[in-house]
Formats: sequence, C-alpha cells, structure tokens
Amino acid sequence: MHFTVKHIIILMLLFFGIASGHAISTVADEGPLALQKVDYSTWDTLLKKYVDDVGNVDYKNFRKEIGLLNSYLDQQTKNPVSEYETKESKLVYYINLYNAATVKLILDNYPLGSIKDLKGPWNRQVVTIRNKQLSLGDIEHNILRKMDEPRIHFAINCASYSCPKLLNEAFTVEKLEDLLEKSARNFVNDPKRNVITKEKAMLSQIFKWYKKDFTNKVSLTDYINQYSTIKITKETSIEFINYDWSLNASK
Repeated sequence: MHFTVKHIIILMLLFFGIASGHAISTVADEGPLALQKVDYSTWDTLLKKYVDDVGNVDYKNFRKEIGLLNSYLDQQTKNPVSEYETKESKLVYYINLYNAATVKLILDNYPLGSIKDLKGPWNRQVVTIRNKQLSLGDIEHNILRKMDEPRIHFAINCASYSCPKLLNEAFTVEKLEDLLEKSARNFVNDPKRNVITKEKAMLSQIFKWYKKDFTNKVSLTDYINQYSTIKITKETSIEFINYDWSLNASK
C-alpha cells in the first residue's frame, strides 16, 4: 500500500489516540482503517440474469426486479467507496454505479425506443452520494474521465446499440484489468461498431467525441492498434460511423 503524508499523519494520530485511551471517531468513520470491500454480488446476479452475451438487455423482465435494483443502488450510494481507496477500487465502484443507474433510468421510463427519447438523460440527477446529487454526466465526466483511464469508455454503457456492450458480469477489483482489456478488444474489433481495414477505418463516434482521452499519450492510430487485429497506418483513411441510439433491448 502506498502511504501519503496524509495517511502517515492519520495513522500517527490513531496510534497516539489508542495509546492514550481515546477513540478518534473521524478516523473510524472516514480513514484508511474503515475501508471495506464493496459488495457487487447483487448487480452481478442481475446482469447474468437479464443481459445476454452480446450486451442486449431484457428490460421487460428486468422490470420485475426493479425493487432489487433500487435496493442495490440505495446500498451502494449509502456506502460509497472511500476517498482513501485505490484508483482501481474507485474505477470499479463508479463503472458499476454508472451502468446500474443507467439501467434504472431505462426501467423507470420503460417502454421507450431510445435513451434519447428522455429529456436530458445524462443531466438528470440519478444518485446522491455524500449529500451530493450526481447525474450520469457527472459520474462520467467529473469522476471517471478524471482518473486517466480511457478504457472506461468501453466499460460504461449508454443503453444504446452503438455503445460498447454491457457486460453480463459486474466489475470487481480482481477482474478490473482483464475486463477493461476484454472490453477494449471486443469493442474495437466488433464489426457492428468499428469496421477496420488497412486502407480505411470506419470508427465509432466514441473515438471522435473522446479523442483527447485516447490520444493523451499516443496517436489515435497507435491507440487503435493496441487492440485491433487489423493494424492501420498513418496512410489509413479514418471516418466515423453514424451512432445508433436505439435501445439495446433484447429482441
């Protein structure tokens, strides 16, 4: 575990507090010793039950268990990941939170043909954490994108066919790296979302909208080549495919 100066000071206060017989409630409530594993098993069970292998969601039957989803989200928001947790733990928490809150938004308004049938879907307050109301846009842009992990764009799902598919398992710290890599490779090589040849690359709009995230350290060509089975070059023509906002519902 990497200790910052803040961590060392807190641990020193805790040590001297215990030694003198005094309890330090602020540390017990918020400090490193209060870290606890967040439980994503309910979300994992719901995903396995209502999401197929290609990411389509059985919203019609999922609605029957919206009470369980609401209870899960209530538990998650009342027991958020600690500010002292690792980057990996925070990524897992907010990826799962974003996806679960998106599904809830659809279920609350189902049936509908597209998430864009709703007015300002990404600006609506969907959860409250530490007395702060958050929208899907807040979670994506103000939290996840600031963690310097561009693969989050392949992990969060906007309930639409052109989005990276919703996995039918929850993210966990143990599986984070594997699932991020799997999601990136699956998305880049999915011919429904990206059509790549050596001569021409028809890419998802995601690579246009968030180009800055993908090219922070490398070129877009180099980023694509990390995951594409077909390598492109500087001479490869790049265009962007129209986005299909149709609901990612099971047929």
